[in-house]
Amino acid sequence: MSMNDSDGEIIERIGIATLRQNERSTRRHNLRVALLFMAPAAMLTSVVLLLPILFNIYLSFTRWQKFKGLDEWAGLGNYAQLLSHPQFATVIQNTVVWVTASLLVPLAIGLALALALRQIPFEGLFKNIIFLPRVLAPTSIAVIWYYFYAPEGVLNSALGFIAQRPVDIGWLYQDNTVMPAIIATYAWQNVGLVMVLLLLGLAAIPTDPIEAARMDGATSGQVFRHIVLPLLTPTLLVVSMLSILAGFGAFDLLWVMGISYPGQRTLSLSVNMYFEGFGKGSWAYSAAIAVFLGGITIVVTWLQAYLQARAEQLKK
Repeated sequence: MSMNDSDGEIIERIGIATLRQNERSTRRHNLRVALLFMAPAAMLTSVVLLLPILFNIYLSFTRWQKFKGLDEWAGLGNYAQLLSHPQFATVIQNTVVWVTASLLVPLAIGLALALALRQIPFEGLFKNIIFLPRVLAPTSIAVIWYYFYAPEGVLNSALGFIAQRPVDIGWLYQDNTVMPAIIATYAWQNVGLVMVLLLLGLAAIPTDPIEAARMDGATSGQVFRHIVLPLLTPTLLVVSMLSILAGFGAFDLLWVMGISYPGQRTLSLSVNMYFEGFGKGSWAYSAAIAVFLGGITIVVTWLQAYLQARAEQLKK
């Protein structure tokens, strides 16, 4: 009898081992098939994306000039020139101001709109209207708002009608108004996307804790601060990361709306990169700026991912 039990146990183990081997074989087969299907896309991505990035990095270590081509190997010369350039501090300051404002302004307005839309009828209609600027081309938006801010534009005309006197403010020509004007335009364009993402995050929050807190007498502010905001933190981190990356890469609005501005308030890293490359023909120096900007973006992305992972751990 014990022999039969032992034989049955052996047969069972053999069956389990065979089943596991078949599962591993199936997984390997599925992996090979998946890699086969991914190969064309991976090759295309390498050609379209990876090779230009590698060439740009190589270019940043050379003296590539317009109409001259590759002149000589420069090593870290372009990066030393970038860090020691008289405009470097101004460019970094402008970039920090721009990225910070392009994060906080749309985030604050988008969060307020997301909370408000959940309390009013026709949520879908208002959501579509607010999101509409997001689907427009940034260059078109820049041109529209450029004329909106013009000395004879709609804004000055409206202010003159209210004040009952002519108003002639050069919103895009003055140091203290050019950057706020462009930031307002950027917020108008992107607040819809932020609002939609936050609405998705709010929809995923369970209602039981909120209802329990209200039954215990908690105010709306207390519910938001102690329940909604902590549960919305992962979504806020994702939105923040996307906003920061978009802020670093923003170019259209700063270039088109700031093209008539004589100062340096709109000279961010992305604008400076374009101006050095296409304006002056200093392709290698422009490539060094691009690599520097890419490095900052990678660091910020890693930091955001780290903070998001920490938030998930604290929530558990």
